[in-house]
Amino acid sequence: MIEIPSRLEGQTFRLYKLEQELKPLGYTIGGNWDYDHGSFDYKIDDEVGYQFLRVPFEAVDGQLDSNGTTVKLGRPYLLSHNYQVGLDDNVHVGNLGASFDQFSEPQDPDAQFPEKYINVGKALVKELESRLLD
Repeated sequence: MIEIPSRLEGQTFRLYKLEQELKPLGYTIGGNWDYDHGSFDYKIDDEVGYQFLRVPFEAVDGQLDSNGTTVKLGRPYLLSHNYQVGLDDNVHVGNLGASFDQFSEPQDPDAQFPEKYINVGKALVKELESRLLD
């Protein structure tokens, strides 16, 4: 994980407005959201795993599944996930989850981030600052 200091940190926005601004740019709400926090993820590449720019946020009023929720942005960071090749080796007969999720778990969910994408991540943060703050 590589943190990228940004003027976005601590800024508040309506979640709906952020979605309207960021989804057309290729951002998605990451799968790790909960009722009071989540993140926008931008997939930079999928070379030997996945490289993301993640922009975390937390609810400051309401819950994320409510209309009109305001969120506060955290510090953006770069994240790399490396996945095993093939099916999940931890699936056992009788494991109820196996019938629903037999894909590989992360081999290294906090893998080293490729150097060549660090400047890409920094440029993406600058683009977000321009789009949301200027």
